Amino acid sequence: MKLPIIDLHCDLLSYLSNVKESSMFNKVDIGAAVPHLKNGNVKLQVCAIYTATETRSALNGFLQAMKFEQLSKGDYFSSVATVDEAEQVFEEPGTGIVVAIENASAFGEEDMSLEDCFTQLERIIDRVRKLLYISFTHHYENRWGGGNYSDNVGLKPDGEALLEYLSGKHIAVDLAHSSDALATDIFNYIDKKNLAIPIIASHSNFRKVWEHVRNLPDEFAQEIVRRDGLIGINFLRAYCHDTKPEYIFEHFIYGIQELKAEDHLCFGADFFYVKNFPDPSRYPLFFKPFENAGQYPFVLSQLKEKALTNEQLEKVAFRNVHGFLERHWG
Repeated sequence: MKLPIIDLHCDLLSYLSNVKESSMFNKVDIGAAVPHLKNGNVKLQVCAIYTATETRSALNGFLQAMKFEQLSKGDYFSSVATVDEAEQVFEEPGTGIVVAIENASAFGEEDMSLEDCFTQLERIIDRVRKLLYISFTHHYENRWGGGNYSDNVGLKPDGEALLEYLSGKHIAVDLAHSSDALATDIFNYIDKKNLAIPIIASHSNFRKVWEHVRNLPDEFAQEIVRRDGLIGINFLRAYCHDTKPEYIFEHFIYGIQELKAEDHLCFGADFFYVKNFPDPSRYPLFFKPFENAGQYPFVLSQLKEKALTNEQLEKVAFRNVHGFLERHWG
C-alpha cells in the first residue's frame, strides 16, 4: 500500500552537518536517505535541528539551518512553509522538507542571555522560513527544563519565558523528550497564562504498551488529543519492544482503540544516523522491517491486515498532519 507519507521527525540535518563525507544518498548511514524517502513515497519530511546541550550548540544549530537552506535549493528537496506548499509537494516528484528544533540548546546555550537566545532563534527561522515545533530538551536537563532522563526536573523560569515568547507564533511545543514533570508544567503554564501554543509529541510511543520513560503515559497522550495535537509513532526498537518487532503495530492499535487518537496519530519514525553510534548495547537500533523510510508501504499493509480501515490508514499516513497544518498554519 503506497500512500503519500508525512513524517514528523528525522535527523538528516545533523547527519549532513556533523558527519564527515556524509551524503543524503547514503542508504547505509541513515534511514531517511533520499533513496529510502523515494521508496517510501515520503512527500513531506520534518527535519530536526538537533544539538547536545554543550558549548557552541547555538553555532551548530545555525549551521544546520544553513544546511537546510542549501538542501531546499537542490534538485530533490523543496522547502515547505505554508499549507499551499504542503499540498503542492503531493504533486511533485521530490520530498518537501520543513524544520523543527530538537533541544532548545540549538539556539540558547546555558550562558547566553534570553535576549540573545531569542535573537538566535529568529536567525534560524529567517534561514528555514518556518518551524513546525520546538522540543525544549533532549534526554537531560538544560536551562529550559528537564529531559526524559531528568526525573522530577520540570519547567524552569527560562522555559516559562520561552513559552510566552512562542505564544501566537504558530510553532508547536514538542513533548517527545520532556520529563513527566516538564510536560505537566508545560500543560499547566499554557493554561494558566492562556497561551496560544499547539502541543505535540513528534516521536513518542505509549508507555502502557512498552514501559519506557520516552513513551507517553496515557494522561499525556489524552491531553495532546484533547488539545488537538499530534502523536508521531517512533520506530526505534528501544521504544517499541526489546524483542518483538510486531509491537510497533500495537502502539498504533492502542492509540486508535484505547486512547481514541485516530485523528491524531501519524509517523514520527526518528531515523537518525547509525554510523559510529556510541552505545553498542542498543543494537539493533531498528528492527529490520522498520529500519528505513522505504518501509512505510509495508507498515501500512501490515496495519491493514490488523483491521485498520483505508480511512484510518490515510489519516496515519498523511491526513492527520495535513489537517494539523491547516489548523495551525492556515
